[in-house]
This record gives sequence, structure tokens and C-alpha cells, in this order.
Amino acid sequence: MAGPDIAARVKALEATLTTIEQVLDLPAMRAEITDLQQQVSVPDLWGDQANAQRVTGRLSVLQSDLERVGNLRQRLDDVQIMVELADEEGDAGVHAEAESELGRISKAIEALEVRTLLSGEYDAREALITVRSGAGGVDAADFAEMLMRMYIRWAEQHKYPVEVYDTSYAEEAGIKSATFAIKAPYAYGTLSVETGTHRLVRISPFDNQGRRQTSFAALEVVPVLEQTDEIDIPEEDIRVDVYRSSGPGGQSVNTTDSAVRLTHAPSGIVVSVQNEKSQLQNKATAMVILKAKLLVLKRAEERATLDELRGDVAGSWGDQMRSYVLHPYQMVKDLRTEYETGNTAAVFDGHIDDFLEAGIRWRRGAERAAV
Repeated sequence: MAGPDIAARVKALEATLTTIEQVLDLPAMRAEITDLQQQVSVPDLWGDQANAQRVTGRLSVLQSDLERVGNLRQRLDDVQIMVELADEEGDAGVHAEAESELGRISKAIEALEVRTLLSGEYDAREALITVRSGAGGVDAADFAEMLMRMYIRWAEQHKYPVEVYDTSYAEEAGIKSATFAIKAPYAYGTLSVETGTHRLVRISPFDNQGRRQTSFAALEVVPVLEQTDEIDIPEEDIRVDVYRSSGPGGQSVNTTDSAVRLTHAPSGIVVSVQNEKSQLQNKATAMVILKAKLLVLKRAEERATLDELRGDVAGSWGDQMRSYVLHPYQMVKDLRTEYETGNTAAVFDGHIDDFLEAGIRWRRGAERAAV
């Protein structure tokens, strides 16, 4: 017999899924999908590339969400049938299979529930991430590169495309800074909770005396803008510098001055892009990133919370959001949510979904408390 435990779990998951369906408003989603499908069928849709991408992108997200909810509802129905059949036949093997499937469904519903918490104005956008080394010298530069790899590995595990726009390598090891995009719906809403100072404690591989070293890196996450997001930047506010792209150790990887650096004088924001061979392409990409950062800055100023602007943190004690300790014990701990794990290797390999979920729930709780 399945007993009351498994029946109660199925009932609880059904209730949670029903709440999610109500929050997502499935009838409204279906109506919007129908409207977008009509827009897609218009022959001259691609005459306006920006609008076409917006329409097709939104349609893809809505169809994916609707299919995801439908599949979970079907899986819950199926597991209930499995349990009933196992009860009738007294089949312990089927019971075990049902238990296992129920665990997978539970995790999938939890992930979908977290998605419903991403309701901010720009949460559905792709994410632009900048990681910078902070205090700690070569260890900090190495740590910054470790964080960059961590987020790229996270994206790869979820099959999200990544595009690296700029990498400034440190002289001995690691990176001074890097900017890259994770091109997936809700990447910004999901990863924006990672903004802040990250701290690493370990035996330094760069110290010949084997001493413990504390180093810091800062992470900034901003949304990718659409052409309809108007951020007006006077030309006289921007200084444009061009230079030759370089790789690790300063080696040249481009024979022309195609890399572009934009400096926004009023804010001090600097954006560099060197991933394309064309100077014009790099300049256009740099302008998109600059506008995204200025949008975040503008919103922060409007809320009068300048400490949050751009994720532009000092990279030192006092404003940390997560600690990664490799010595004298192994632990990664989020200092806001208190979520922690001892599997540091998995975290640095991109297994950070539990940290992201805890961060999103923590942020929603803080927002509700502030109302």
C-alpha cells in the first residue's frame, strides 16, 4: 500500500501546481499566445527586426511555460494512476518507481514556483554579467576567473547560450574583469540575486609559503535591453577608445584596432568589447551594454538606493553576499539566506540552482516586508 504519506504528497503537489497555474493565469497565457501567433503569421513581420524578435521571443517563452505546466499536470496524474495500480497488485517495485517520480516532480514544481516569483519589470530579460577582481591581488584575479567559469558552467548545464564580450586578463593569473551574456528567458531575474561581493578563503596556490589567503570578487548583473527601452545618451557624454584585442599575458589576438572601450563621463561607467573582428560591431555591442548599465543606475537612483546600483561593490569586507571557504574546512554559504553546502567542487562547477532559488525567495520576502 502507498499509505497516507504518498497520497498526502500528491495532494500537496497538486495544490501547489494549482496555485502556480492561477498565478501564471493560463487562460490569459493562451489568449496572448493566440494573439502572438496571429502577429507571427503576418507576411511583413520581419520588416521590423526588433519587433519580430520581441514577438517570436515572447511567443516561445509563453509556449514553453504552458507546455511545462501541462507536462507537470500530466505527470502528477500519471503517478497517481501508478500508485493506484501498485496498490491493487501489491507491486512494491511500482511503488518505488512512483516514489522516485514523485521526487522528480516535486523538484520540477519547486523550480516552476520560483519562476513565478520573477515578476519584476525586467526579470524576463537575458542577463549581462560583469565579474571583477577585488582585494587580494593575484588570488582575487584567479577567484574572478573561477566565478566566471562557475556561471558559464551553470548556463551550459541548462543549455543556455553564452556570449563573452570582453575579458581583461591579469598579468600573473586569472582576470581583472570580464563581461558576458547569458541568453535565456528570465536569466536576469534568476541571476540578479548574485549581484554583490563574493569572498574566497583558501591556501593560496600563488604563495610559496602556503599561507591562507582571503580574496574578493564583485559581480554585477544587468538586464539586456530591447530597442523599445529608451535610454538617451548625449554623444558628448561618451569617450570612445579603440585598441587591439589581447589574450592572456597581453598577447595580441587581433592585428587591427577592433576592440572598443566606451567611457560614460557623468557616471564613470566603462564598457569594453573585443569579441568581434569589426570595430563597428564591437561599438554597437558596447553601446547596448552601456545602456543596460545606465538603466540599472537610473532605477537605483529613482529608488534612492545607490548601494545597489550597477552591483558596483568595493570587493572587500562589509558588503559580502557569499563566502567560499576551502580551508580549513569546505563550505559555501550565502550570508543573506543562510543557505550553505559543503560540496564546494560542485558549486564551482556550476551547481548553484539551490543558491539561486534561496536568493529569489529571500528577495521576494524582503520585498513583501518592505511594503
